[in-house]
Amino acid sequence: MSAPRRAPRGAGRGGLNPVAGAARTHYGAAMTLEWEQVIVDAADPEGLGRWWAGALGWVVVNDEPDEFEIRPAPDRLPGLLFVRGTLPKTEKNRLHLDFRPDDRNAEVGRLLALGARHADIGQGEQPWVVLADPEGNEFCVLGARRG
Repeated sequence: MSAPRRAPRGAGRGGLNPVAGAARTHYGAAMTLEWEQVIVDAADPEGLGRWWAGALGWVVVNDEPDEFEIRPAPDRLPGLLFVRGTLPKTEKNRLHLDFRPDDRNAEVGRLLALGARHADIGQGEQPWVVLADPEGNEFCVLGARRG
């Protein structure tokens, strides 16, 4: 693992470059981006969005049939936005979500009861469980955090 990069000299106290209204990073550049949502293509955006809302205990903030959005709370980000996809899912997702519950086995059982299914993406025997939502999108349920 390489050492963290240092900010250029004169970038501000402690290597941080303060900019009004922006989060600071240790690289010296100001970050003004806010993570709004993750977009999920779906054959049935409303159906899949409602499934994830139930699985996560999140609230629906937009219930249009072709743009269905859920969030942890109405004013909390990021959210998940389910949009109508035109292509069928044919391979493993390039991006997936990982969840760390208090009790992995209980949570896996709950998600399976809601309609998730076990997924084999070539992971072999691991301390996490790979599941897929009703449209086949993989996600992981991790074990307890150590330490």
